[in-house]
Amino acid sequence: MTKPESAGYDYDVVISGASLAGSAAAILLARRGVRVALLERRSDPEAYKVLCTHSITANAYPVLDELGLVPAIEKAGAVRNEARWYTRWGWIEPRAAPTGPELPYAYNIRRSILDPLIRSRASETPGVDLLLGHQVTGLVREAGRTTGVRASTPQGEREIRARLVVGADGKDSAVAKLADVPVQQYENARFGYLAHFRNLPLHGGIGQTWFLEPDMAYAFPNDDGVTVMAVLPDKKRLPAFREDLEGSFLSFIRALPEAPPIDSAERVTKIIGAVNYPLHSRKPTAPGVALIGDAALTGDPLWGVGCGWALQSAQWLAEAVAPAATGRGDLDRSLTVYERRHRRRLRGYQYLAADFATARPFNPVERLVFSAAARDDAAARHMHLFASRLISPLRFLNPVALAKASVVNIKHRRASVPPAHLSQTGA
Repeated sequence: MTKPESAGYDYDVVISGASLAGSAAAILLARRGVRVALLERRSDPEAYKVLCTHSITANAYPVLDELGLVPAIEKAGAVRNEARWYTRWGWIEPRAAPTGPELPYAYNIRRSILDPLIRSRASETPGVDLLLGHQVTGLVREAGRTTGVRASTPQGEREIRARLVVGADGKDSAVAKLADVPVQQYENARFGYLAHFRNLPLHGGIGQTWFLEPDMAYAFPNDDGVTVMAVLPDKKRLPAFREDLEGSFLSFIRALPEAPPIDSAERVTKIIGAVNYPLHSRKPTAPGVALIGDAALTGDPLWGVGCGWALQSAQWLAEAVAPAATGRGDLDRSLTVYERRHRRRLRGYQYLAADFATARPFNPVERLVFSAAARDDAAARHMHLFASRLISPLRFLNPVALAKASVVNIKHRRASVPPAHLSQTGA
């Protein structure tokens, strides 16, 4: 029965998209007393996102914990996403300090496992109605604000009214377009292809990333002994990949430093990818509308941060709007709180990612910190915190960190210069 404070609305919130961001938001909102309609355009409850890094960065671990998903994904075989990174100065290999805590982590787990799992949890959450086969085709508008959606369903067109409409429908968000939310786009000078391999041994059994300036590659071990192997070359290489995708993909991997032995592994999927994958940034709110996940911000896939930000933005939204969504507060003010938090937490990362997406070589500051991280354990841990999106770009590149990196590199250069009496004898 409709609650008195919800008169005139079918639900408090309607969410378009029942993947990571949408399902997480539905669970977190419903636990705070919000009545949620969770719409998914696909009718199959086992549907999942195919083109993905399949990695959840450590910044999202607290969200997984709040959702109660950690035991379930570990049981499903999720792999802690430890990693090492190749640079021209050698490998950056973060390790916990001898007397310190273990390094923060989250998980690598294929979306074919993760998406149905979190969607099922959402459907079982009191206060959430999962509506499969519902595709948003329009918005209901009153007095300049959105008050619901129109959706195409297996039974025909349907109107669902709510105080708040949430777009969790990906980078090409229909909700964002229908609400005329402005978008800023940054071109990506790289393209990307990936495939899954079973029984592909990796050094140390952990993830590997290659910074080849400008080309990139990564290998992320996942559940069930499957590794995601991705290449992200400069678009100058695109003609060769178009002429021979499989040959170019495999040759690229074989040429990597300490290349994984793909010829002895079993490839279990097709090679898939995207030639054009621009970065998008949208204002995450409009009157009666909020955007989360890729609908609000689509990062460069080479950083593997999309899943983590999808979960984080869902949590930020739930914390900001839950009371107002039930009629017990000012919704516009709550949306402003969410917008400011989203912008403060993610804008700096997106700025750096958009700059690096031009496929330029490392700039002087990056050369300083990456070279130091390849030579010093403390600098490598600092790099790990940034790659895990646990410290901001400003903290990553703060004057103290840069000074420490400079000291590391000065000591390295001094240690590399032979003593004068040896150099004079030609030793």
